Amino acid sequence: MMADPQVQQLLEIVARAYDRRSWHGTNLRGSIRGLDPATAARRPARGRHNVWELVVHAAYWKYAVWRRLTGATRGSFPIAGSNWFPRPEPGAEDVAAWRRDVALLARMHAQLVEAIAALSDRDLTRVSRGSMVSNFELIAGVAAHDLYHAGQIQIVKRLVSGT
Repeated sequence: MMADPQVQQLLEIVARAYDRRSWHGTNLRGSIRGLDPATAARRPARGRHNVWELVVHAAYWKYAVWRRLTGATRGSFPIAGSNWFPRPEPGAEDVAAWRRDVALLARMHAQLVEAIAALSDRDLTRVSRGSMVSNFELIAGVAAHDLYHAGQIQIVKRLVSGT
C-alpha cells in the first residue's frame, strides 16, 4: 500500500538523512560506515561526546519519536536511561559492542520508518501525547537531528584522527 503524499515525502526525507544518497553530503549512516570501535570511542576533548555516544543518542531519539507516534509507553528503550549514554561501557571497547550499538541505531530507524509509513497525511497535523509539536514537526525534526549529528560525527572523526 502506498503512503499518503505528505507521509511519502517525509519518509524520503528521513531516508535521505539516515542512509540514502542525497545532495547534502554524508548522512548519519554514512558518517559511521567503516568506523572502528577505538576511533568511535575516542573523545575530541575531555568532557566531550565521542562518536559512539552520538550514535546511541541518535538511536534514542528515533525511539522517542517512534514512542510518541505510536503511543508506546516509556521505558522500552533497550538501554536504561535517556538522551545520553556513556560509551563505551567499561571493558566493552570491542567490535561486538560497537556493532551492537550500530545495530541498535538501525533497528530504531526501521521501527520509526514503519510507524511513519502507517500514518496518513491527516495524522501529520496531530500533536502526540507528551509532545508540544505536530507529528509532521516531530518527523521532520528527527531527520534534521540525524543530519546535525552526521555533520558533528564528521568533525569529531577529524578531530580525533588529527587530520
